[in-house]
Amino acid sequence: MNRDILIITSYYPPEIGAASNRIFHLANGLQKHGFEVSVLTPLPNYPTGKIFEAYRGKFKQRSTENNINVHRLWIYASNSKHKLFRLFAMISYSLSLLWFFIWHKLPKTVIIQSPPLLVAFTCMLCIKSKGRNLILNVSDLWPIAGLELGAFKKNFSYKLLEKIERFNYKRANLVLGQSDEILTHVKSIFSDKSTFLYRNFPDFIAPTITKHATEGRLKIVYAGLLGIAQGIYKLCQELDCPDTELHIYGSGAEQIKIEQFIKEHPELPIFYHGHVSRQELHSQLLHYNIAIIPLLNRIYGSVPSKIFEYASLGLPMVYFGGGEGEGIINRLNLGWVAKAGDYKDLNHVLSTIDGVELSEVRRKKIQNTALVQFDFNKQLIDLIALL
Repeated sequence: MNRDILIITSYYPPEIGAASNRIFHLANGLQKHGFEVSVLTPLPNYPTGKIFEAYRGKFKQRSTENNINVHRLWIYASNSKHKLFRLFAMISYSLSLLWFFIWHKLPKTVIIQSPPLLVAFTCMLCIKSKGRNLILNVSDLWPIAGLELGAFKKNFSYKLLEKIERFNYKRANLVLGQSDEILTHVKSIFSDKSTFLYRNFPDFIAPTITKHATEGRLKIVYAGLLGIAQGIYKLCQELDCPDTELHIYGSGAEQIKIEQFIKEHPELPIFYHGHVSRQELHSQLLHYNIAIIPLLNRIYGSVPSKIFEYASLGLPMVYFGGGEGEGIINRLNLGWVAKAGDYKDLNHVLSTIDGVELSEVRRKKIQNTALVQFDFNKQLIDLIALL
């Protein structure tokens, strides 16, 4: 087995979010299993759309982080809602990748993150060669997800993206999908394609569950990206359940609107705590009764990674997004499910939760389930066997 691996991604720490964490854990896990891992990624800019201060003024940077070689390339950073600006950002990174491919020898095994589709397409088009093992890591189904979010319409551009999607699957020797729905979709296009279910399981030492107060107000927490897809601003508007508090951590496109809403409604028990490090967040989450995982719209193929992380912390969840994630919550008894998009049902579900269901015993059961069902190292070893 060749022990050199290159991972190409659009997101990597110090950027935040599920995509960044997923690739970091994959790279770190492979390195611990004796692989020589390199990561190719843009200069950090997500989710602000601006190059992070420590990296400004640089065209590229190479560093060694946790024994992993990290190459950071130039990108025209933007989080604009305008499609042309977003397209130019993807094209700029694709051009940087082309420049890198010309001047560097690539290992035989390359893992490519998708989406963005265009970036994955650039990699699939330019580095496919005899004997090279191309692995496509699909975390969301584009362009289907964009259609369901209202970002795309079924026109010429959408059909072009579908062709790019098919091309990427066709060129891949192995497709990793973070949900069964993703793998089902890939198989519906190429029935003989090799696939592997690679969930975004967390890789940290689970904390000890301690007893904490379950009386008084129900303390609900949301932590993560404050983007349009998550719908936290609408959640603030629609939440109508007596004796509850909503605590929010994170950053993103809706942050300013959320802060303004809280300022204009001081009577509501909604609190924004800003962005904190992942380590600090884990310690903070343990003080809340339940976590909420919302999606503004049900997105085919999407399974929020928060399910696996919160379960490992022993934190009960209210899932409000439909799809495969809803099935995981119900099947493993990790919390409660409200009908996707139905805020009346969400408020009803929250009103029925009592202190007994939030006990130390319940939290330990959830954590024990996570230790068995969401085993990062077992999953990684199964993947390594396919490399």
